[in-house]
Amino acid sequence: MKKQSISFLLALFLFTVCMPQLTGQTAEPTLKDAYRNYFPIGVAVNPFDLRDPLATLIKQQFNAITPANALKMGPVHPEENRYNWGPADQIVDFAVANGMKIHGHVLCWHSQAPAWIFTNEKGDTVSKEVLLARLKKHIFDVVGRYKGRIAAWDVVNEAIADEPNQFYRNNTWYRICGKDYIAKAFEYAHEADPNAILFYNDYNTEYPQKRDKVYRLLKELIDAGVPVNAVGLQGHWSIYEPSEKNLRDALDKYSSLKIGIMITELDVSVYPPEPEPRAIKPNETLAFTPELEKKQAEQYKMFFKVFREYKNVITGVTFWGATDGQSWLNNFPVRGRTNYPLLFDREMKPKQEAYKAVVDF
Repeated sequence: MKKQSISFLLALFLFTVCMPQLTGQTAEPTLKDAYRNYFPIGVAVNPFDLRDPLATLIKQQFNAITPANALKMGPVHPEENRYNWGPADQIVDFAVANGMKIHGHVLCWHSQAPAWIFTNEKGDTVSKEVLLARLKKHIFDVVGRYKGRIAAWDVVNEAIADEPNQFYRNNTWYRICGKDYIAKAFEYAHEADPNAILFYNDYNTEYPQKRDKVYRLLKELIDAGVPVNAVGLQGHWSIYEPSEKNLRDALDKYSSLKIGIMITELDVSVYPPEPEPRAIKPNETLAFTPELEKKQAEQYKMFFKVFREYKNVITGVTFWGATDGQSWLNNFPVRGRTNYPLLFDREMKPKQEAYKAVVDF
């Protein structure tokens, strides 16, 4: 055997044996590579997710990031004259360093809003004028800090009611400002960064009852000249729903508005839909059986098949967490109940069935 061949084989052996195997490594293409010609694949993270080995998995698989909690009003602006920039800065810096797109979440939401924004020093409810002024300052401060780095924002989140006979959610923003807070939030965000893509974001957007109300809200805002550029469909789905027809009908309806569509918070629960009657007791945890794994893979396969067909209107797909261990569904709607909603298991390995269903097409 030639000396050159021996050297080559030795080098190959050393590379194979000595190179560390990266967490989540798979023979299949990575998510971001599989969808390079379709849309960015994102993940929602908290600062503690950005440590290895999870950080390595995130860099391997995703090319977009959403701060899961760090930019919500309560965490980032806990007191009127104090901001907590550290966690958000850490996520933004990580994304910029790794060439990842950043989706800001969220500027105006009824949940995780600090009590101070709705009350004065005496504890009394503030006027509409005061509340809108506070909202404007918050949006200018937050959007202004990340201008040029965060290219898109969830401006208003979950403003539509779930109840059939109610249109706007009866939250504190609505009780003080009426519907005007929605348009104002978009106007303030556009003024703070005219180049940012501005989203309205909500859940259950695929089901006719709520879909039609979200469509109506968007159309009214667009017709009034409010700078709404896109709609975020959260995608907190399950192995049981939504149906392909409901998903396609929703995408058709929203795309008729000539705005972008993003799947912003995707996960696929293995539990029966809430608040439908449960097939198990509230405190009972399902085992992730081969049958459930197969159903989950079938749903993921259907979802991404539809997403690919709508690549001209879908601007991105973001998973709400990287692995089952990080999922919020382990504590919602039943605290401590184990769920398995994502493509990577608790050991940060790709699920054989579901992962392949997404990347193998």
